[in-house]
Amino acid sequence: MTNAASRGNNLRQHARSPVELPITVSDAANRVEGHIEFNTQDLSVGGAFIRSDLLFEVGEELQLDFTMPDGQVVRARGKVVRVARDSGDDVIPGMGIQFVALTDADRDAIRALCTRGSHG
Repeated sequence: MTNAASRGNNLRQHARSPVELPITVSDAANRVEGHIEFNTQDLSVGGAFIRSDLLFEVGEELQLDFTMPDGQVVRARGKVVRVARDSGDDVIPGMGIQFVALTDADRDAIRALCTRGSHG
């Protein structure tokens, strides 16, 4: 049995945790002036799913800033890898973001949060 099959066809490399955090998103190339605040639906050291009706395009790089429950501010660069539009079929609209630049300290903080869950 392949590794993917043993995980129930879940091809994610990192375990995700249902963590809700406010996250500020801005265009990584600074083509857009301003910031937009969203909420995460789930989070892992590899990325996050951000709930939103406002969607960026697949492949677009974004700057992400969010504050962990312990107060640590995480700054990450991420790439949009999936977009889910509201189709009326209980699909939560939003974007799957893959982290492409994250410090070791921020990665460790995310890993610790995902291990213990959003309630500490």
